[in-house]
Amino acid sequence: MNIENKFIVLREPHTSEKSTVLADKLKHFVFKVSPDATKLQIKTAVEAIFNVKVEKVSTVVVKGKSKRFRGRPGKRNDWKKAYVALQDGFDLDFASVD
Repeated sequence: MNIENKFIVLREPHTSEKSTVLADKLKHFVFKVSPDATKLQIKTAVEAIFNVKVEKVSTVVVKGKSKRFRGRPGKRNDWKKAYVALQDGFDLDFASVD
């Protein structure tokens, strides 16, 4: 997998109150990923970009909410979220990515 594909698989880190607590206590980090990305692709992308060792990857497909805009019904897009657990002794620092 070349460097461009790694950045296509990982879209962005997902920051929320729950993801911050998971990162502080359990060293689990949450990413928004491509909808067709597999767990193995996510693992290799995180290991290559951040120079860490991944223990486990869990994925969840978040269903888009139904909303109304100016009285017309609409739907937000579905997206995929990945929980990445790091091995002991490793930590992610988003500020110093090579």
